[in-house]
Amino acid sequence: MAVTAYKKAASFYESYERKSGLKDVTHYCPGCGHGVLHKLIAEALDDFNATDKTVLISPVGCSVFAYYYFKVGNIQCAHGRAPAVATGIKRVLPHSVTIAYQGDGDLAAIGGNNILQAANRGENITVFFVNNAIYGMTGGQMAPTTLLGQKTTTTPYGRTTANEGMPMKVAEIISQLDAPVYVERVAITDAKHTMKTRAAVRKAIKNQLENKGFSLVEVLSVCPSGWKMTPVQAKQWVEEHMFKIFPPGVYKDESAERDIREANKFIFSTEDIRSKLDIPSQEVIKSQIPQVPERYKDPRMILAGFGGQGILMLGVGLSEAGMEAGYNVSWIPSYGPEMRGGTANCHVNLSTNRVGSPLVSKPTVLVAMNLPSLDKFEDLVVPGGLIIYDSSLINRAPQRDDVEVFAIPATELADKLGNTRVANMIILGAYIEYTGVLTKATVLDALPNFLKKKTMVPLNRIAIEKGIEFARQKMNKS
Repeated sequence: MAVTAYKKAASFYESYERKSGLKDVTHYCPGCGHGVLHKLIAEALDDFNATDKTVLISPVGCSVFAYYYFKVGNIQCAHGRAPAVATGIKRVLPHSVTIAYQGDGDLAAIGGNNILQAANRGENITVFFVNNAIYGMTGGQMAPTTLLGQKTTTTPYGRTTANEGMPMKVAEIISQLDAPVYVERVAITDAKHTMKTRAAVRKAIKNQLENKGFSLVEVLSVCPSGWKMTPVQAKQWVEEHMFKIFPPGVYKDESAERDIREANKFIFSTEDIRSKLDIPSQEVIKSQIPQVPERYKDPRMILAGFGGQGILMLGVGLSEAGMEAGYNVSWIPSYGPEMRGGTANCHVNLSTNRVGSPLVSKPTVLVAMNLPSLDKFEDLVVPGGLIIYDSSLINRAPQRDDVEVFAIPATELADKLGNTRVANMIILGAYIEYTGVLTKATVLDALPNFLKKKTMVPLNRIAIEKGIEFARQKMNKS
C-alpha cells in the first residue's frame, strides 16, 4: 500500500544542533515569513540536486541565523556586504550555487551600494530580498522600505516624506540596470502568492545553474512582532497596504533570451604570481621553516588579554614572521566592547599544510595575558598542548595537569625595560625560543613590517631578545 510521507527537505538539518534551546523548532516568531521562504529555497535545492554545492551568505538581521537550518555551506558576513561576499565566493567557486539572503534594513540601507554594484556587474548569483518594511531583529526601527505613515520605534508618529523621504522600491531600481537577467517581487501571504514565490525561487536558482547571470527575488513578508499585530492581521496588512506601494509582479525577465554570462578568467602560473610580487620560490621558502619538535609543530593558537596589551599585534607578528618563514598562516581578531581596556583575543594558525579555517576552536597553544583570558580559554586547549601565561598579572597557575605550562613574568620584565607595552614582544621571544617554531632572525627581520611605529622597533627588538634570554634560562634550569 502506498504511503505519503511528509518530511523536511534534505537541504535542511533534521535537528538544529547549532541553535540554543529547542532543537526541533526554528527561532522565528509565529507568522514570520522567513521560515516559509527557507522551506521553498531548501525544496528547490533538493529538486535541483544542488545541496552539496550551495553556499548561503547571510548577514546581520533575522536572516543571519539561516546557518542553524540550512545543510549547505554557510557564510555570515558584515551588515550589507552579502553581495560582495557572494561575488568573491562565486568567482572562486564558479560551479557553486551562491545565494545572498538579505533583509530590507540590510540590503536597501547599509548594503545599498553593494547590491547595486553586484547587479550592475551581472554577477551570476541569486539574491533573496526579504522586505518586511522594518528592522525586525534590532528593535523595530524604520527601514528604507518602511511605508509612509507606518509607525516604528524611530518614527513613532509615522514615516513622512518631509522627514524620512519615500519608501525605496528595490525591485524597480534593480530592474532598470542592463545586466540583471531576472527581477520579480512576490509575497508570502495566502497560498496563491506563496506558490508564486515558490516558482520565483526556483527560477532564480535555475538561472544561476544555467549561468544566465544576476537574479533578485524581492519577497514581501510579515513581521508580526515588529508590527505589533497577529500573524493573520499582518498578512492582511501586506495585501492591503504593502501591495499598493510594492506591487507584486515580474519587473524584468530575460531568462529565455539571455546568453551565458561568465567573468573573464585570467590564468596565471604560480611562478608568474611569484615573479610579479617578487616572492621567493616555494623551495626557498620551505627551506626557511625550522625543524620543530613534534609536539610544537603547526601551532593553532589563541592569544588573549585585555585591550592595550598588544594581543592583536602579537598575533600579527607571529603571522607576519610565519609567512616570511614559509608557513601557511591565518590571523583573525576578536575585539571586546572597546579597544583599550576591553577584552581582546585573536586566532593564529602557522601550518605546513593549507589552513582550512582561520578559527581556532581547539588550540594547541594558549597565550593568556590576564586572568579572565586564562579562565575563559584554559579548558579549550587540547591535551598535550601548551599554555603560556603572564605570571606578573595572573595570580594562579593553570589547573590542567594534561598540558604543558610556561609562566613568563612578561609585564614585570617589560616594566624593567621602561615600557610595559612591550610585554607582548617578550612573550613572542620566549615562545619562539621555547618551541623553535620560528627563528630569531626571521622574527627580527619581520618586526619592521608589522610594527606601525618605526621608532619603537629598537625597543621591541630588545624585548624579543629579553624573552629569548628568559626562555633559555628557564629551559636550562629545567
